[in-house]
Amino acid sequence: MNIILLGPPGAGKGTQARRLVEERGMVQLSTGDMLREARTSGTEMGKQVAAVMDRGDLVTDEIVIGLIREKLQDGAGNGYIFDGFPRTLPQADALGALLEEEGETLDHVIEMRVDDEVLVNRVAGRSTCGNCGEVYNDQTKPIPADGKCTVCGGSDFKRRGDDNADALKTRLLAYYKQTSPLLGYYYAKGQLEGVNGLGEIEDVAGEIKALLG
Repeated sequence: MNIILLGPPGAGKGTQARRLVEERGMVQLSTGDMLREARTSGTEMGKQVAAVMDRGDLVTDEIVIGLIREKLQDGAGNGYIFDGFPRTLPQADALGALLEEEGETLDHVIEMRVDDEVLVNRVAGRSTCGNCGEVYNDQTKPIPADGKCTVCGGSDFKRRGDDNADALKTRLLAYYKQTSPLLGYYYAKGQLEGVNGLGEIEDVAGEIKALLG
């Protein structure tokens, strides 16, 4: 089973992807993670990635598709979760063509629907565990008083510099300009489904589980 998680920054795509990895043995294909892994791999593709990133240039769609192709050909796991890709209509076309080439299907496209104002309030003050990625929030889920992650016991918490109201509004604008057209694209294909991205983590996970069966 292969799925795409769509939604604006802060909607909880990464959190739900990690749950699917743990519960279903799926493989999360995050663009950022793949690029970091490739950069230090020493492979020909990795050398291309390193050269582009060292120049400060944006990695091309062709390179990202190449990295995804390598992962698909590995054949590991019980399906793939595309997190952060595609972001544009050309990328969606390229991913569809790649899946067809590799004999794979796209089974679900799940939109994590949110209210922008609530999302801004939720993301401001967000921290993540540097060890396991568990997400905390100053207001709704503060870091425990003992300074230890409730999941792994780690004490290294990170906060993105752009997790504030002004920066998030800029990121939301970019999302609506570049990525929101994908909603219409996959709706027209009869593949778009939706969940309430602002629910409690367990509730959102339950909605996703119901969709996946």
